[in-house]
This record gives sequence, structure tokens and C-alpha cells, in this order.
Amino acid sequence: MRDERLQTLHQSVKSAPVIMKGDYPYFIHPLSDGVPMQSSELLTAARDLIDDNVNWSKVDKILGIEAMGIPLATALCLISGKPMVVGRKREYGLPGETCIDQSTGYSKGNIYINDIQEGDRILLVDDVVSTGGTLLPILKCLDSMGAIVSACWIVFEKDDGMNYVRSKGDWPLNSLVKITMDGNRISIVD
Repeated sequence: MRDERLQTLHQSVKSAPVIMKGDYPYFIHPLSDGVPMQSSELLTAARDLIDDNVNWSKVDKILGIEAMGIPLATALCLISGKPMVVGRKREYGLPGETCIDQSTGYSKGNIYINDIQEGDRILLVDDVVSTGGTLLPILKCLDSMGAIVSACWIVFEKDDGMNYVRSKGDWPLNSLVKITMDGNRISIVD
């Protein structure tokens, strides 16, 4: 069953369209962009592969990063019964809100975190890590808040971004599918 779910993800990313944002190759995928249309089969495959590998007794909250970490966090929330927090791109000004500066291969902005306290054990989920420009600041922020990253699962690990993040700390970082890109060509790394 695991192999079938992983094969579903592999096939879907192999056929993903690629566009260039300047010199940056950007693959377009239902789980990372919401287009083309996201099927229940793809979301279920990603959810189940992560669920099979998480020790839920060590998780208090699921943190999903806007935008495409939200569907995955929601699916995991529903299957686990654990509450979900969303890292938002919009400030609300609520007490305890934390602002994180982030920079990706093609954009810069802020992520705002609410409802995470010292000692909370977090499952962090997101759709893709390319440069690590979003993931690394979030992990450092969680550390500074006194939260514990019990697990971090990314659907697509692109190029060397996760390795960059791994070199900066000792977080439990995992991905479902590792890809490399050469221009508009996507290759899966086993």
C-alpha cells in the first residue's frame, strides 16, 4: 500500500508543468499550488504516508504553513484528532502573535504564528521546501518560543533546500518525495 501511495505522488510530480520565475524553475503541482485541481487521491496519499510515520503521542499541535500546507494539516488534523494551527501570511495582531521573516527563491514576506506556547510539541507540515528560506526561519522561531518540533514533514523536497536546513540545526526533518530540477526537467531522487 505504501508503495502505491508513493508511486501516486511520484507519477504526479513527474507530469507536473514547470514555469520559470526569472531564472527560478517552479513546478506546478496540485499539492503545492492547488492547480491543476487537487484530487482526494493525492491528498490522501500524502496524508497517509505522513500519518504512518508520526508518533502522535508526541504531538500536541499540527502547524501547517499557508497556503498549501493548510490542506495537508487539515487532513492530518481530521485523522489524528490533534488541533491545527496555521502559519499565516497575514498579521492579525492577536496577543502572543509572532512574526517570522521568510524569503524563498522567488518571494519575500512574513509568516505569523499564533496559538503556540512554550512546551508545545509540534508536527510541522508544508508542501515543498526548495531553498529552505521559509522552513528555516519557522524552525528557529519555534525553538525561540520554547516549542518542541516533534516531527517535520514536507511533501516535496526540491534540490538542496532541506540539506541547507539540516546543516543549521538538529530538527527531525522528513520528506515524502525528493526531486531535482534541471531547467524544466523534474527528476525523482531515490
